[in-house]
Amino acid sequence: MAETKGSARKKILPIIFSAIIVGGIGYGIVEYVYSLHHVTTDDAQVDGDISPVNARVSGYINKIFFSENQPVKEGDTLVKIDDRDLQLKVEQAQAALDNAIANVSVVKANIASAQANVSTAQSNIEQQKVKVWKATQDFNRYQSLLADKSITQSQFDAVRADKESAESALESTQRQSEATRALMSAAQQQVAVAESQVKSKQADLDYATLQLSYSVITSPATGVAAKKNIQLGQLVQPGQTLFAVVTDTNSFIVANFKETQLERMKEGQAVDVKIDAFPDEKITGKVYSFSGATGARFSLLPPDNATGNFVKVVQRVPVKIAMNLPKELESRLRPGMSAKVVVHLE
Repeated sequence: MAETKGSARKKILPIIFSAIIVGGIGYGIVEYVYSLHHVTTDDAQVDGDISPVNARVSGYINKIFFSENQPVKEGDTLVKIDDRDLQLKVEQAQAALDNAIANVSVVKANIASAQANVSTAQSNIEQQKVKVWKATQDFNRYQSLLADKSITQSQFDAVRADKESAESALESTQRQSEATRALMSAAQQQVAVAESQVKSKQADLDYATLQLSYSVITSPATGVAAKKNIQLGQLVQPGQTLFAVVTDTNSFIVANFKETQLERMKEGQAVDVKIDAFPDEKITGKVYSFSGATGARFSLLPPDNATGNFVKVVQRVPVKIAMNLPKELESRLRPGMSAKVVVHLE
């Protein structure tokens, strides 16, 4: 009886081992065939747009309109910085602009006065020309009378003195006219300078107004406000990160494939996505784009293989995968969630 059981066991064991070997071979063949048409990796994460919100002016925070992880919409006012200093700068810039505009009016009035002086000077020149002409005629006539001994020398000298005085007065009037024209030209140039000052002060006012607008910080996108780094009364500086807004749309997958897996991958290929947080959800997508460099090249300290201590390591290339998500799942995904992707090569 014992011999019968022993012989039966000896017959069953080879059958079991054979079945295991056949099953293993079959599984290997299936996996091999599957690998010919698919590429898979579990080094993948959900990613999305994360908009950091920074202060653009310095000041003390006096109002915060959101709490951590609160849904927000694009354009919502989230933070208010004390703007009293900025408001004073706007008023100062406005006063400087008003002064510059008034200065333009004064300079233009000076031009009008200078033009009137030019007209007066030209009129004086014409009057002096008439006097010179009359004095010249008298001089010529008296010169003939002197030759005929009809007048005395003193009478002739008086007429000559009048002629020379009229000519001297004409020259003086002409010089005055030139000086008046120079003053008018200078006044016209002052108008250009004054108008440029108006533009400069207007730019200062626009800048001050822009700075004032930065005291109200709004949400740059629709999503969830996260990573809040501020408190009431805190002094913030330009460039300081206050919080971030994680958009709840446009989520995508970044899968890090080995460089040896990229030979037959290309944009547009179908992808099956399984997110660890939602294992029962069947998500499809497509290969959207390939990174311009390996992940190691974007690290803080990229490896330098020229040092001599070289060990060849298979690199990974980030691949962006666009997903077709149902609406109810789209808002539940969070950047950083783990995922597994399968790319259909055919």
